Amino acid sequence: MSTSTKGAGAVAAAFGASVLASAGLAIVYIAGGSPPIEGALLLVALGGIGAGLVLWAKRFLPVGDDVQEREPLPSTPDERARASDSFGAGADLVARRRLLVRLAAAALGALGIAALFPIRSLGRAPGGALFHTRWRAGVRAVDASGTPVQAASITTGTVVTVFPEGHVGAADSQTLLIGLGPGVYRPVAGREDWAPEGVVGYSKICTHVGCPVGLYQPSEHLLFCPCHQSAFDVLAGARPVAGPAARPLPQLPLTIDAAGYVVARGDFPEPVGPGFWDRGRD
Repeated sequence: MSTSTKGAGAVAAAFGASVLASAGLAIVYIAGGSPPIEGALLLVALGGIGAGLVLWAKRFLPVGDDVQEREPLPSTPDERARASDSFGAGADLVARRRLLVRLAAAALGALGIAALFPIRSLGRAPGGALFHTRWRAGVRAVDASGTPVQAASITTGTVVTVFPEGHVGAADSQTLLIGLGPGVYRPVAGREDWAPEGVVGYSKICTHVGCPVGLYQPSEHLLFCPCHQSAFDVLAGARPVAGPAARPLPQLPLTIDAAGYVVARGDFPEPVGPGFWDRGRD
């Protein structure tokens, strides 16, 4: 077996191993995944491509310059015969190179297809989902058991965690209803009618790193985040007055329906939670 044939076989074996490893990687991932096996198959897939390219460069690409200077001489019959044999061998080498090119393309393509499966599992792009919650106009507030909350039950100093009806447990929609009592509410401009009968609602998600804001000090009208001790002034639009939080808690516009239940007038007017992902949107 000639050196070129051996070289072509080694290159083909490297690319073939890469194709098989990429196919195996896709199968393992679809079957539920196994990080050790996936890592080994990825090593073979990438290593096969790398080894094939290196062997190709060593065996088939020209190295340096070959120059032979001589006067033109007529060819002998033996030289013409050897030239004909060399031409035929060259044709075989071209055919082998075409095969190797196709194998290289197959190895790269198989690896690309295998990579589509973990990329697809990332899910759809969030789009504008981060800027909205489950609250909508006319949706009643319910407690953790799904029971609608009546405004009369939110007495002065009371704090209740509520969710949109039909979406109990929705993390981005959890809201604190706070009973301020009559005449205590000091609204931010434009929010004069957002706290009917002294019941005000603020997002429970801290605007620092998203911890639940669940501690309320009625005497000072302050909400506290237990994670990093941010404090929010409920009577000043829940603006931060201590700790690392730099943005007020979003306020939920509320109303009370004919049956006395607390109802949302719409969604929060700004994104809830930490604001690091929202920078540069405006």
